[in-house]
Order: sequence, then structure tokens, then C-alpha cells
Amino acid sequence: MNSLVCKLSSAALLLACLAGCANPGTPLPPSLDLAKPPDDLAAARKGNIVTLVWTPPSVTTDRSTFRHPGVTRICRAVNEFPMNSCREVVRELQPAEMPTASGSRRPQQVVFEDVLPQATGGALSLATYAVEVMNQRGRSAGLSNQVLVPLAPVLPPPNGLKFELTAEGVTLAFRGVDANAVSNVPQGVTFRYVLWRRPADKGEFAALQDIRSAGPAAVVVDSNIEWEQTYEYKVTSMTTVATGARTAEQFEGDDSEVIRVFAHDVFPPAQPSGLQAVFSGAGQRPFIDLAWAPNFEPDLAGYDVFRRAPGEAEQKLSSGLLKSPSFRDDQATPGITYTYSVQAVDLRGNRSARSAETSESIPK
Repeated sequence: MNSLVCKLSSAALLLACLAGCANPGTPLPPSLDLAKPPDDLAAARKGNIVTLVWTPPSVTTDRSTFRHPGVTRICRAVNEFPMNSCREVVRELQPAEMPTASGSRRPQQVVFEDVLPQATGGALSLATYAVEVMNQRGRSAGLSNQVLVPLAPVLPPPNGLKFELTAEGVTLAFRGVDANAVSNVPQGVTFRYVLWRRPADKGEFAALQDIRSAGPAAVVVDSNIEWEQTYEYKVTSMTTVATGARTAEQFEGDDSEVIRVFAHDVFPPAQPSGLQAVFSGAGQRPFIDLAWAPNFEPDLAGYDVFRRAPGEAEQKLSSGLLKSPSFRDDQATPGITYTYSVQAVDLRGNRSARSAETSESIPK
């Protein structure tokens, strides 16, 4: 009996195996190993240099790992959008020039700079860029997304950037080109200059002010500074391209030289004005009240009050800097005529000129 059960079990197992072998799965076609075209190509123009940035593909069009990369073509066309094929190969980047995996979750990007073929076209003149990733057999799945770069002209970089420290802040001057005097400017193209600033050696430059009517000699005052800080400045031309068919685009020209400014405050507050002195003493201890017009410097620390009596040395009456423009002299002696003056002091100890003097006395 046991022998019969064993034989039946063996037979059933054999039939199951034969049945499984008789119905193999559908075979998969071999991968074509075509890289999935990049879809994040971006372009930025500065002067006549176009910087292209994109992420190299890591998978194929059939979602396999892209294992056999060939060259990557940088493609360019003028006044043709979209490109149907790689019209002009600016350069072929070898696989060794591509970034390698860094262990970061974010893939590394490729950065490539191209010099524009021309930069004197009209507002409608455009360069089209794309990249095409080939495999080792010289085949691709087509072009990446395509980006447009205007070919409008730029002003030359300003020169002679210099500065002067004043009580109002940093005064900057440079020599530029009067945009209104530029000939043969394409319709829809306008120019301006932009002043940039950053704390010395810290971060990116930030646009500080547009200068739309810069002639051969432009002057700008940066009053929004902190004294005793170091700043770096530069000036860049800016081109704006606007047509009825497209949203206005703008791009920078080349930078001027960068200058470094230490904003050292050696500028005193304004001379106090309007000083008046009035005695009072009826029914109480006599005193002389002083009042004057306030100073409005943002870095004002306070005021000192000075008094002089005939035949005596001048003395400072205020024990510390006064925060308000008034003072009561309750140490005055009746019958003596006193002469008073006031001086303003800023946070860095710079002292103004003395106010005009005024005199008062307490009758005996």
C-alpha cells in the first residue's frame, strides 16, 4: 500500500513539472539601450556666454539602467524652433566628462558654457539649444527639451567704478554708455545698468538699484549702509527684450570691476541749532532752562551742554549724553550771566561743531 502511494505521488510531481515547463512566460525583447532624453535643460545668458545646465540620464526609454553611454551632443540652431534634429553640434562631451554618482539623493548636473555665434540680432533673433545623449552604438532616443536664448546685443561693461564716503553714505561713480545714444538698437530692446552690493566675501551680490538713464558719468548714493562694515560693489549692464508675442526676457551683460569699501564713519552730526535759554525762579529755587532743535541723524547718541561764566573756565554741565534736546541748569548763581552752547555726538564718538552760543542770568 505504501509503495503504491509513493508511486502515485511521484507521478503527480512529474506531471506538475511537465505542465510548468510546457507554458513558459513571454520572452522580453532585448533593451535598445537608448537613454531617456533629459527634460530639465535650462539656459542662462550673461554677456555673450550661455550657461546650459541639465541632469544626465540614468535610465533608458524602457526603464532599464543606462549602462553604455556614448557622447553627449550639445546642439544649437539660430532662428529655428523647435529643432527637428541636432542641426549644429557645438561640442561632443565624452562619457568621462559627465559627473559620476556622489552618493547624494539629488543627481549631479552637467554645466556647459557656450559662446553665442552672434549677439547683434534683433529682438526676434533667437538661439535654440538642446542636448542629445548617444549610446555606445551612436544611437539616441532624440533631443532633450529645447530652450531659447535671445541674441539681442548687450552694452559693454562700465568702467572706472570708484567711490567716495560722505555723511550720506557711499557715493559711487562710473563711466558707462548712454543707452539713448546707441545706434541701430533693435525694436523691443532696451538697456539699463544695475548696481549690485554684498557684504565683503559673503554670499551672492544683491541688486541694489536700477540706473535707467546712465550717461557717460553716472553717480549713485548708497545711503542704506551700516557704518564700520565692509561692502563690495559692481555694476552690470542689463538688456531687456520685449515683443508682442513673448513675455519680456532680460539678461545681464559683463560685470564691471568689483570695488571694496570700508564704510568708516568719520562724519560728525549736524551742528545743533535754535539754542535758547530762559530763567525761572518765582516762588521756587531759581534755574535756567535750555532748549534747542533736535538732530535727526539715525546714529545720534546724544548731546553735551557747556557753560561759561565771566572769568571762569568753561565746564561741561551734562554728566552723560542727553537723549532729548533740553537741559535744566539748577546750579546757576543769581546775578551771573552765563553763556551756553550745545554739541551733538554720534554712536562712534564723532562730535559736531558747537551750536551758536546764548546767554542768560538769574536776577538777584
